Amino acid sequence: MSAPVPAAVPTLPAVTHATPVPFSRTLKVELRKSWDSRAAFWLLVAIGLLVIAVELIATLVSGLQDQDMAWGDFAGIAGFVTSVLLPVLGIMLVTTEWSQRTAMTTFALEPRRPRVILAKALVGVTLTVVTVIGAMVIGLVCNALYAGLAGHSDWHLGLGDMVGFLIYQVLEMLAGFAFACLVLNTAAAIVIFFAFTYVIPGLIALGSSAMDWFDKLAPWIDFQSAVGNLASWDFPDNGVAQLIVSGLIWLGLPLFFGLRRILRAEVK
Repeated sequence: MSAPVPAAVPTLPAVTHATPVPFSRTLKVELRKSWDSRAAFWLLVAIGLLVIAVELIATLVSGLQDQDMAWGDFAGIAGFVTSVLLPVLGIMLVTTEWSQRTAMTTFALEPRRPRVILAKALVGVTLTVVTVIGAMVIGLVCNALYAGLAGHSDWHLGLGDMVGFLIYQVLEMLAGFAFACLVLNTAAAIVIFFAFTYVIPGLIALGSSAMDWFDKLAPWIDFQSAVGNLASWDFPDNGVAQLIVSGLIWLGLPLFFGLRRILRAEVK
């Protein structure tokens, strides 16, 4: 009696010519995801509308009261508004993957997680640059309106001030990005960022006034004071070193541990 011949087991063809996802495609996808949701879209709209509203109020008040204003002043007003909201955008670039449970899809299509995080960071920097350019343009228009109301204007805006303004905005956005990587939760990251921006500098100032030894340490850990010098490039003694050290503490360490967490996290 002969043994039955087993049926042939179907096999899938070997994938020998598969090419990895190009980084440019990952970057385009992350750029689209930065605004292709209701929360992100309305955040961008809110940034634009708020900047325009604040600039128009400043233009009318200064023009009607004949207060001296310059293009750089209007750009600085826009920069203050964007410095509050741009870090929230950097936070949402990271946390929406986990809050909306799309991380499994993202990392399945591109399993190289460092490339995804790098693409998100570059998108955040790109949107920051676009926002800063928009703030400059709005400031230019408002300065022209101010010239019509007051009869005079100052069009001075140095290249160094522009570069310092841009670096300041990028660092603020990256601070939000770093905290988002660390906690992977939108609400928690926003709370931590605003505490880092407004509460911690006050606590550092309080400690400096109460303890002499802490007063000497404070400039090396007060990132907000150190980064604020970028607006005018007026650094005190050891100002650049203090910016680097405080940046490593408040940006470098959260980003390092946050990236380590993302690379090791189990996606569900």
